[in-house]
Amino acid sequence: MADIRPFKGLRPRVNLVEKVAALPYDVSTDDEVKAKRINPYSFYHITRSEIDINTGDLIHSKEVYQKASENLNRFIEEKTLVQDTQAYYYIYMLTMNGRSQTGLVCCSSLKDYENGIIKKHEFTQPVRVLDRVDNIVATRAHTGLVFLAYKELDTISEIIENWKSNQEAIYNFTSEDGIAHQLWVLDDNKTIEAITEIFQTKVPNTYIADGHHRSEAAYLAQEKLSGSNKDYYLTCIFPDTEVFIMDYNRTVKDLNGLDETTFLESLKSQFEVTLSDHPYAPKKEHEFGMYLNGNWYMLFAKENSYNSDDSIDVLDVSILQNNLLTPILDIDDPRTNERIDFIGGIKGLKGLEDEVDSGRAAVAFSCFPATMNQLFDVADKGKVMPPKSTWFEPKTRDGLVLHLID
Repeated sequence: MADIRPFKGLRPRVNLVEKVAALPYDVSTDDEVKAKRINPYSFYHITRSEIDINTGDLIHSKEVYQKASENLNRFIEEKTLVQDTQAYYYIYMLTMNGRSQTGLVCCSSLKDYENGIIKKHEFTQPVRVLDRVDNIVATRAHTGLVFLAYKELDTISEIIENWKSNQEAIYNFTSEDGIAHQLWVLDDNKTIEAITEIFQTKVPNTYIADGHHRSEAAYLAQEKLSGSNKDYYLTCIFPDTEVFIMDYNRTVKDLNGLDETTFLESLKSQFEVTLSDHPYAPKKEHEFGMYLNGNWYMLFAKENSYNSDDSIDVLDVSILQNNLLTPILDIDDPRTNERIDFIGGIKGLKGLEDEVDSGRAAVAFSCFPATMNQLFDVADKGKVMPPKSTWFEPKTRDGLVLHLID
């Protein structure tokens, strides 16, 4: 069962929260992060502290992580961030386009991560993990929320909704991308104990939705740290019924030497191909949109082209990979092949058109989003989702609450 606990959160002063809050360290581009350098309160000074180093490419150097530590200490000394005196849970609600999702900010056990109570569905890259290990060790803090999901329980949802209805949010702001953020401090001991007990007795597993590298880094950092709370790390747990997965689309730089007519003809063995008179976003599983030379097409996977009993093979990104990208376009390994790019659904179909129309890509594919049930099924079987299978929106913000390691 899931072992969670409250903690003494380090949080921004209310009047500074909008200036502090930042997207997760790995979401923004280098140029977008550098543009925030002039904001002395931006949390990127801690999670992407290379923006404060002006001599050469020093990312992953000791100087970068030392600067992260210095910046965090400055935030604390200047009281930009202030630590709560008691251990609390925090309720975090994000609203995008009128749709809300609410999670519980807490500390989750790294033993649960080790023992598979916290379930994974992605591989991690050692270089990216080491970057976050060094950041954790230097700052002695878990600075970014790991996005977990669980199979919803009415008892937990009722407690959280009741708290939201009867208490005032300590933070309430809209970020520049239009996402509304609200945070409540859950400071009632009986309610805290009730939530802890429900998770420990009723929630068999939580699942990493977003944050595999941060999770692995927190786990590995334990060996380099001392402190009574180093074996718990910062998470935000959302019920599966509220989690929103967007499509994760693909572009390919060239047609592998094929002309347009030959390429279209080659698709017909595994797909039904129909010209569309409008940009096409798939309406259900096993449908795809394709943008090629100014035209949109609808691709429908034929029933015999995939194994519906295999939790990986049945995924739409697998069908596209196995039946088109590999055999026709020679994209052997999407993790390493430089001819393929991935476009999050947040950019819409226009983002795919722009890549092709600009000449940066020859063809683009829109996919139907994976579902939480598919993710749970893959994780429960100990398997790994194909790369770039899920794009979660809205993104939580870093800097709203931190977990300091004693």
